[in-house]
Amino acid sequence: MNIFKNPRYILLVILLVTIFSIFVDLPRMEIKYEYDFSQKSWAKYVPSFVNKNKKIVIDKEIGGYDLSLFDGRYRRPLEIKKGLDISGGTSILLEADMSKINEADRNEALDSLKNVIERRVNLLGLSEANVQTTKTGDKYRVLVELAGVENTSEAISVIGQVAQLQFKVETENKEVAIDPNSKDVAIDPSSLEPNFENTDLDGSQLRRSSVVFDPTTGEPQIQLQFNADGTKKFRTITENNIGKRVAIYLDETMLIAPVVNSAILDGIAVISGGFTVDQAKLVSTQLNAGALPVPVTVLEQRNIGATLGQESVNQSVYAAFVGLGLVIGFMILYYGRLGVLASLALIVYGIVTLAMYKIIPIVLTLPGLTGFILSIGMAVDANILIFERIKEEIRAGKPVPIAMENGFGRSWDAIRDANITTLVTAFVLFNPFDWGFLPTFGLVRGFALTLALGIATSLFTGIFVTRNLVRVFYK
Repeated sequence: MNIFKNPRYILLVILLVTIFSIFVDLPRMEIKYEYDFSQKSWAKYVPSFVNKNKKIVIDKEIGGYDLSLFDGRYRRPLEIKKGLDISGGTSILLEADMSKINEADRNEALDSLKNVIERRVNLLGLSEANVQTTKTGDKYRVLVELAGVENTSEAISVIGQVAQLQFKVETENKEVAIDPNSKDVAIDPSSLEPNFENTDLDGSQLRRSSVVFDPTTGEPQIQLQFNADGTKKFRTITENNIGKRVAIYLDETMLIAPVVNSAILDGIAVISGGFTVDQAKLVSTQLNAGALPVPVTVLEQRNIGATLGQESVNQSVYAAFVGLGLVIGFMILYYGRLGVLASLALIVYGIVTLAMYKIIPIVLTLPGLTGFILSIGMAVDANILIFERIKEEIRAGKPVPIAMENGFGRSWDAIRDANITTLVTAFVLFNPFDWGFLPTFGLVRGFALTLALGIATSLFTGIFVTRNLVRVFYK
C-alpha cells in the first residue's frame, strides 16, 4: 500500500508541518519565576537530592528559536525582520569616485561595489538591508538602508572601505588533487583551510575577470587578466608554487583557492573546476569588485524613525486577525461543516505563512503586511470554487463521495489559471532581474513577495489540506 495515497497518513504529515510551524512561530519570551517553600510544612518531605535549596527557580528564554543546519554552516535567527517603516533605522547615501575607472567599466564597477556592500552588511548580520544603485549624469551613487541599526558609525566604517583583493600562497606542502584536463589551474577538492601567506600581488594589478567556456568540454571557466606589473608578479608566483594553491581573498574572506598546474607567463590564467554558469559569474563579479576598487564618500547619513509607530503596527495586526475571523465566520455560516474544515485549513495557512516569513526571512513592511492581509481573502478562493462545484455535482444527482472528488478535480483548471495570473503580477512587481522599466522599490517588492508566498501557501492549504480533511472527517 502506498502510504502517500492514504488521506490519514497525509493528514499526519500536515499535522507535523503545522506543529513545526508553531514551534518556529513562537515569539521570544523570557520567563522568570522564583518560589521559596523552605518554610512550608511539607518542605521536609522533599528529599535534598531532589531540591537542595528548597526553592523553585525558573529563568528561561523560550521561542524565537535559531535554525542551524548542515553542521552549523547555515544559521538563521527565527525572528520577524522589520522594515524601516516599522522599526526605523539608518539611511546612508554613498557616492563612488569613478575618476580612476575607465568610462566603459564604470557600470560594472558600480555593480561590483553594490555586491561588495551587500556582502559586508550581511557580515554585520544585516541581511535584510536594502542596497540600491543610481546613476545621474556622471554621478554614481549607492543608497544603503539598514533597518533597526543604531550604531551608524560602525556600519559606515565597514561599508565605506574599498574592496581589498589579495593573492596568497600556500605555506605548507599538501597532497593535492590536480585536474590533468585543466589548461592552467584547477580547483583542489581537499581542505579549504590551509595556511596562506600574503604576496605583493593584489587587486590593483588585476585588469579584469570574466567568464569563458572550455572549447573542448564547454564548461564555464573563470579567466583572469593581469596588467604588465601583475603579469610579472603572477609569473613569479606560479613558477614558485607549481602543485600548490594560490588563494584569492576579498576583504579577508577566501573566494577561491585553485591549484597551480603550470607557470603562467602571459598574465592570462584560467580557473576551472566544474562551475555552473551562475557560480562562475558570481566569483567573477566578486573578483572584479577587488580588481576595480571604487572609493566612496558619505554624502548623507540620517536616522529614520518608524513611520508607522507601534500603534499603527498593532492596528495592522489587529486588522489581519479581524479579516481572518470574518472570512472564517463567512465560510462556516455559508458552507456549514465544509466551511469548518476550510477554516481549519485557513488557520494552518496563517501558521505556515508566518513560519515561512521567519525562515526565509521576509522583511516585514507596511506593504508586506498589506500583501499578507490581501492573501487571507484570496486563500479561500480555491475552497469557494471547489464547494460550489460540489453543490453542482450533488444537484446533478451524483453521490456525495463522487461529488466531493469531482468538485476538487474539476475545479483545478479555474483555480490554477486564477492563481497563475496573480503570481505573474507579483513576479512583475518583484522584478527579480532589476529591469529598468519595472519597479525596483523595496516596498513594492515586499508587497509582491508576501502576496506571492501567500498565494503559494493558499494553494497548498486550500487544495491539499482541505481535500484531505474532507476525505477523513466529512460524512
